[in-house]
Amino acid sequence: MKRAFLPFVLVVALVACKGKSEEKKQKDGGPKAAIVDVIIASTNKINKSVEVNGSVLPNEMTTIQSEVSGRVTFLQIPEGGNVAAGAVLARINDADLRASQQKINVQLDLAQKNEARLKKLLSIGGINQADYDAVLNQVNTLKADLSIVQAQLDKTVIKAPFAGTLGLRMISMGAYVTPATIITTIQQVNQLKIDFTVPEFYAEKIKKGTVVKVQSADNKTTANAVVTATEPLINATTRNLKVRAVLKGRSFNLGAFVKVSIDATAGNNSILVPSNCIIPESTVKKVVVVKDGIGQLVEVETGERNEGLVQIVKGLSVGDSIAVSGVLFVKPNSPVKVRSVKLLSDIATLD
Repeated sequence: MKRAFLPFVLVVALVACKGKSEEKKQKDGGPKAAIVDVIIASTNKINKSVEVNGSVLPNEMTTIQSEVSGRVTFLQIPEGGNVAAGAVLARINDADLRASQQKINVQLDLAQKNEARLKKLLSIGGINQADYDAVLNQVNTLKADLSIVQAQLDKTVIKAPFAGTLGLRMISMGAYVTPATIITTIQQVNQLKIDFTVPEFYAEKIKKGTVVKVQSADNKTTANAVVTATEPLINATTRNLKVRAVLKGRSFNLGAFVKVSIDATAGNNSILVPSNCIIPESTVKKVVVVKDGIGQLVEVETGERNEGLVQIVKGLSVGDSIAVSGVLFVKPNSPVKVRSVKLLSDIATLD
């Protein structure tokens, strides 16, 4: 009789405990809701400037070298002076070429006289066509030889390839030069170029015509430059894009180190959230969106950021209520209590 009574007592006790638990749960109003502050998602822009390093280069720059070997017979290089395009800077000894030219001219004169006489004989049938063609070929060959000598003579005259400023003179009068000998340098400094690199992430911010801010290393000189071209290929090692901009006037020293500032402001249609409301996970990022009193973890993709704000490029819509405090206490699909609705400007600055 006692053995039959014992199970009955245990069942009654379990039912009584369960009843007390349900009664306590009902009395407390269910699971406790996390308390959060929210902002309403809206479109805005985030002001950001990216600073990279650059170098100042002349618009045009090259070394002046001779195309032929020989002794310098004329040298006119005003160091640091300006020269016009085509100005003669040096001459190489061309006596042997002048002699060859004179010899060919004598031979050509005789060949042309023979060609003229045979042409008259050919017209009256005094000679056959083959004899006349041989003399005519000799005339044309000598003219071609004369053109070759003239081209060699042109190489003995060293001229400025463009208008610019000469560098230091590296040789003296009477020196023997070869094509490997650097005579001087020339730079076009009326317009300067700025070469710099930007990370791949900001490649879309740099287009032809984009205006960038250039500042000297000592922050004393500032000017604007216009992007003229970018490399079509991003460097596979550094993941940087090489960019070239043109700077009007000579505000910086050639070869100087400068700081280049790029406007990386996000568009006006961007949704911005405070950086502290982003929940980073192993492979994704999430935010807490409050809807009908329930907190939901929504996966998002981020873009630009500054010290306090992050651009959301995917995952949120305008009008969503985003938790900005107490996010770590919100469990997925659990009840939350909104304490206040804050403005984005109250949490972080847009600049």
